[in-house]
Amino acid sequence: MKAQPTASNPQRKAEIEKAAYNIVEVTMNTDLPDFIAQRLLQLKTLLEMMKDTEWDLSELDRERVISAMAYFADPIDLIPDHIPGIGFLDDAMFVEIIIRELRSEISAYGEFCRFRDAEDERLAAEGKDPSENRDQWLGAKRDELHSKIAETRSSVNEEFLFHIF
Repeated sequence: MKAQPTASNPQRKAEIEKAAYNIVEVTMNTDLPDFIAQRLLQLKTLLEMMKDTEWDLSELDRERVISAMAYFADPIDLIPDHIPGIGFLDDAMFVEIIIRELRSEISAYGEFCRFRDAEDERLAAEGKDPSENRDQWLGAKRDELHSKIAETRSSVNEEFLFHIF
């Protein structure tokens, strides 16, 4: 992606994250068409995925997410956000592209969160402390899902190369 070189700069990363959080906040506080709002709110999942210390996103994957969100830190939009009804349409379309690009990461993260919540509830219902051996049971699931992401990414790259050659 074109934005990757700037994403490696810590100050630029912070700007990109802040811009994505701003889009999420505007989306939550503005009456936008459903198509736009649903997509823009998906940025929240990406931001949560990056902040979740138990998910332990690799630096490479973190760079991919930040690079994908770089568009939101660019002050020049295709459609200015202040235009009623369609101002965030370009942002929503870009989120759709990001979501498709990062679908395996997002799917795995969703599975991880559901697993974590279910285990917390199950252990609590059994009268056990969910924090006991947490790193172990969460780590096993996280490693499984991170491997699944790597396999998916590898097979997608192989399929892409197969179609090119």
